[in-house]
Amino acid sequence: MSDERERELGDASAGTTKPAPPEPTGAAAAGYPEHTTEPFVETTDDGETEKEWWDDPRMPWKGKPGRADMVCWVGIALVGIYGLIMLPLRAYLVVANPVLQAGLTGSRSALVVLGVTGNPLWWLGLLLGIASIVKFDWIYFLAGRLWGRGLIELMAGRSKRAARNADRAERLARRWGVPAVLITYLPIPIPAAVIYATVATAGMTWKKFWIVNIIGAVVIQCTWVALGFWLGEPARVVVEAYAQISMYVAFALLAGVLIGVFLNQRRVAAPR
Repeated sequence: MSDERERELGDASAGTTKPAPPEPTGAAAAGYPEHTTEPFVETTDDGETEKEWWDDPRMPWKGKPGRADMVCWVGIALVGIYGLIMLPLRAYLVVANPVLQAGLTGSRSALVVLGVTGNPLWWLGLLLGIASIVKFDWIYFLAGRLWGRGLIELMAGRSKRAARNADRAERLARRWGVPAVLITYLPIPIPAAVIYATVATAGMTWKKFWIVNIIGAVVIQCTWVALGFWLGEPARVVVEAYAQISMYVAFALLAGVLIGVFLNQRRVAAPR
């Protein structure tokens, strides 16, 4: 009796069919994972994984950048844009409005002009010049804290000359530390950004960096104003002569910046 019952059950189960699974819809139909916490990785037509924009060996960071990395990266980009904008304006403002020039760029030339011309607002230009010359330094110190040698390698990759300057600045900073920060205020071709990033990587504290940096700024900016007063009338003739052509110099520099940007974009866009 039990054998006949088992055969009946077997015949009944054999005659039934499982329902077909439902057709995928929505994101699943398009090939994307649905209701999953796993990250989706896109692949190209040849099957290679497509990297994220930040996953580039030329970037200064290692791994996915965080908020501090992005703040620092955007800050460096804005400093570069600011420098390009101010380049032609420097030539004009240095005689047209040296106080404004000192406030915008911390220009040593503007401070000398304030002393040479005996501008009654020389003290205001001096204060603005001290604040202005240190206003962006924190970005490069932060870059050293975040990326180590990442920023140095980024700057060294621009050209052979940039690589030599960056290597010299890094050796100077690692050997001397505080004196290296002070040297950045001298009119010599040493990339201050590399110095600041290196001393940060070496462990200099924020407090020590700001104390040394501000002392250096005060001493050097006061020196430029004093030099202007010392030069006096003979230098005034040169300043007034330059004032006559400063606008033309500014336009020439602006044209040079635009041509340089255009040529650089063509070089980047050219097929390799």
